[in-house]
Parts: sequence; structure tokens; C-alpha cells
Amino acid sequence: MRKEGGGLIFIMISYEIAEKLQLPFIADLFNKIEDLYPVLKHLNPYDIPYDTKSSFSLYINHRKTFTGITDNDRALTIKRFAELAENLINQEDSKKILHEFGKEFRSPGHVPICIASKNSLRERRGHTELSTSLLRIAGLTPIASGCEMMGDNGKALSKTEAKKYAQNNKIVFLEGNEIIEAWEKWLE
Repeated sequence: MRKEGGGLIFIMISYEIAEKLQLPFIADLFNKIEDLYPVLKHLNPYDIPYDTKSSFSLYINHRKTFTGITDNDRALTIKRFAELAENLINQEDSKKILHEFGKEFRSPGHVPICIASKNSLRERRGHTELSTSLLRIAGLTPIASGCEMMGDNGKALSKTEAKKYAQNNKIVFLEGNEIIEAWEKWLE
């Protein structure tokens, strides 16, 4: 992902998994502590040009990583997060869930977690909601890793270039509206 995509590598999870792990949206966390750290009032992400609310939560590293930034460290963090979350999804004991999560991960780290909105694609249509909805349709645990693809011009890779990349690498290219259509049919 780092070499081919070039953008931020992150984890995307459903709102339900975030609730199980008691993960906050980072903007909500900052709002709660802005009296202790007044600079946070000034950093509030009220002006995101592409959305009304950031999906970012905590940044984590697996405890067995060294710096957490190497490809191997981030791969371990992502892999173990997905495995742990899948195992805990049906667990009801919140103390055990938090203990297991804290035993394996520390924060801050180098892998951000993005949380899908509570009402998924009814509320927001970002990469987090699209990915977790696609996984639900497929009958899989709604946890994915992702990376924005960067172009050589310093901007996000254009749709045309992304399609060309997918074709050259024999990867299915899905448009957001295709996932939304499939999700709406799946809900019926």
C-alpha cells in the first residue's frame, strides 16, 4: 500500500465494532478535553471541505512493534487489530474486551482507525462506510485497511488513472455508487 498507494494507511471499522472497543471519534475526544488544552478549541475540524465530521479515531501500534512506522510494524498492527476485533465482536464482557485490546495495542501509534458513521451509508458516503458496507454484503467482518492513492502531481490519483491501475493489476474497480446500489438491494 505504501509503495503503490502512497497515502495514509489506515484501518476502517464499523460503528458497532468501535462501540464494542469504546473507541471515540478523535474530534469528540478533543471537544471533551478542550478546557484542559485550549488549543484544541482552535483545531476543531468544523471546516472539512469534503464532509461534516471526521471519521478518525485513535492511532494505534501493536505492542510487539518497535517504532510502529515500518511496513512490517504497520502490517502487524493491522493484522492483529482485525483478528482481535473479529474475535471480540460477539463478546459481551466489556471489561474483557478492553483488557484484551489494551494488552495488544498502545496509543498514540502510526495506524489511524476510522469509524463508520452510526447509520453507515444512510449518513455518510466516505471510504470507511463504503468499505465496511461492502464487507457486510459479502458476509465478512466489517474491518478493512486502506490507503489513498497519490498521483505524480501531488494530488489524489485521478479516477482515470485509478481505473488504469486496476486494469493493469487485474483488480476490480468499483465506483461508490455501485456499492451503494448493492447495499440498498442487500438491505431489502
